[in-house]
Amino acid sequence: MRRLHRWPGLIAALFLSLVALSGAALSVYPALEASVTAATSTDLSVATLAERVQTRHPGIEQIRRAPSGRITAWWFENGLPGSAIIDPASGADLAPADPDTAQRWLTNLHRSLFLGDGGRLAVAAGAVLILGLALSGAALVARRLGGWRRWFAPLRGPLAGRLHSQIARGAVLGLALSALTALVMAAQTFELLVIEPAAMPASQPVSGLDAMPPGRMPALLATPVSDLRELTFPYPDDAADVFTLTTIHGHGTIDQGTGEPLTWTTPGLAERASELIHLLHTGQGAALLGLILGLGALAVPVLGVSGALVWWAGRPRRLRGAAPAARASTVILVGSEGGSTWGFAASLQRALMQAGESVHVAPMAGFDPRRHAKARRFIVMAATYGEGEAPSGARGFAEWLERVPAPPDVPLAILGFGDRSFAGYCAYALSLAALAQRRGWDQILPPGTIDRQSPQEFAVWGRALGQALGLVLDPVHVPTAPRTQRLTLIARQDYGAEVQAPAAILRFALPPLTVWQRLAGQGFARFQPGDLLGIVVQGGAVPRLYSLASGVRDGFVEIVVRKHPGGLASGALLALALGDSLPAFVRRNPRFHAGRGRRPLILIGAGTGIGPLAGIIRANARRRPVQLYFGLRHKSSDFFYHEALEGWQQDGRLTRLVTACSRGETPRHVQDALRVEGRAVATAIQQGARIMVCGGREMARGVHEALAEILAPLGLTPARLKSEGRYVEDVY
Repeated sequence: MRRLHRWPGLIAALFLSLVALSGAALSVYPALEASVTAATSTDLSVATLAERVQTRHPGIEQIRRAPSGRITAWWFENGLPGSAIIDPASGADLAPADPDTAQRWLTNLHRSLFLGDGGRLAVAAGAVLILGLALSGAALVARRLGGWRRWFAPLRGPLAGRLHSQIARGAVLGLALSALTALVMAAQTFELLVIEPAAMPASQPVSGLDAMPPGRMPALLATPVSDLRELTFPYPDDAADVFTLTTIHGHGTIDQGTGEPLTWTTPGLAERASELIHLLHTGQGAALLGLILGLGALAVPVLGVSGALVWWAGRPRRLRGAAPAARASTVILVGSEGGSTWGFAASLQRALMQAGESVHVAPMAGFDPRRHAKARRFIVMAATYGEGEAPSGARGFAEWLERVPAPPDVPLAILGFGDRSFAGYCAYALSLAALAQRRGWDQILPPGTIDRQSPQEFAVWGRALGQALGLVLDPVHVPTAPRTQRLTLIARQDYGAEVQAPAAILRFALPPLTVWQRLAGQGFARFQPGDLLGIVVQGGAVPRLYSLASGVRDGFVEIVVRKHPGGLASGALLALALGDSLPAFVRRNPRFHAGRGRRPLILIGAGTGIGPLAGIIRANARRRPVQLYFGLRHKSSDFFYHEALEGWQQDGRLTRLVTACSRGETPRHVQDALRVEGRAVATAIQQGARIMVCGGREMARGVHEALAEILAPLGLTPARLKSEGRYVEDVY
């Protein structure tokens, strides 16, 4: 499916963009026409309009009303043709009716690329391609999000991938509709699909009387201008000729002597379907639809560029210093979707080379052990696509392992990359490890997992790999350095000194922003509680991330920090005095946002994990029902936000506050408090509550177990709530 979607898209991006951009421009024209002509539209009858125009132009031949509302008239005067756009209120000429040169040029480009019938066939083929890309793209987005039911779920991953999927979600319906209607119209153009008009009934005999003024004709008096499509006048001095009237309801002929209908027929189902298809493709007669179609067409070149960026980021990369496949003792196989796994592979390669190993790095897709004759070990580093599928860089690897008579006789190590807050955490790598075990492939050590690309977890796994191999490995992965801005400390509240566990709530001033940063949402222009603040300290290998306790609307940047023994970042932060500054950046973390709506929130945190939860409560201006379960050591030492929480309870931002002190008179942890409050928790969950947990891993594990007990009588599980996006964690 991905290959079917990717390669046609890359190959045809330029051609499709040309067709789509011209279509977007054409879609805007009806909207512009409507905005110009709307002011002149009235509830006149066609009779009044015809009489006013005929008074000014006695040689009138035809009046036509476009779907946009614009009315145009054609006539002969002194043997010369004339035409104009007409004001229906007065019958006066507003402007020449000559076709717009730019519109005509765009129409020819869009329909045939200036190549006649051959160009029309090429455009039709492009419509087939767009339809295929729209449908396959929709299937891929749904697969990435974990199913069609999660179509509107928050996106994650690299910016290019999120941008590509987000635009695709908004444009896919319009693109599919435009492509499908274009194919039907092309079939009509080449007479592959013929729409026969409804048969005209037998005509009444023409009266032959002298022409009646149009303003007195009953048939025209009964027809409002808003229903008009076309009115053709009889030939002068020919009493046998008739008026021909076409409206949105049908078409027929009118006796010029009596003003009564001679024939009338309504369009059949096929004709109405053809008209609807034309409307859906062009937007003519529906200004809003035209704008929507235009925006959808504009998405094509953007999708082409973002799709190319996604492909470029996820392509196999040549890593400097890698040994040839046939001579490497260690082979690292990479399965990546967005490209970030290749960075970790490069870090592991450097560590192995420093230990004296010859290393070759290759994609998992197309793996053939015969190419690695001197390999003593294989190391698989694989991300997970969607809810457990192979990433694009690992296509076919599991299938190869299933069908191969016997796996290689050298051992294997597997490392998975994922996000622990999702039900499919590292599912592909873990399923691959289980398959390798079933097939009898020796594994160097149990499969490892890396949560949210953590350099720390990667270093721990690398050292364990080194011990298993008898090597000294200390892989250091340094992500691409983000662009930072300096934050200046403006306030702090200190805690924990009396129990030798110093901590503080640190508040920084918002840094100055350029106009572009504000418009593009870069830097500190947009953030909210639950996003991450990256702190860069001198001597630190990687930035340290802290959950934000504030949003941009608060007007400051706030975090909660506890001093960790030997911690560079926490030590530097707690050493700051008012007025000191340090470099920092914001990293979006949309999966841990409270979201909108009125459904209850159950916030669970311990220690400094209160930070983003306090920010969520502070931002709860709509008084959404919120329960907070907060675990701390002792109320006298680390009851962060004590006074603020009391104030938020009083003004309705916080509905319920339950604390658990692990070193109080009756020691208990936050998971114990949850069990005691199980009925209130269960009631909120039955009402659709979302659970948000922030704090240490041990606490999160205990909370998970307590919630499993509370959910069991309801027929629910934490895993199910996670899959529905109703149970999210920010743990460290």
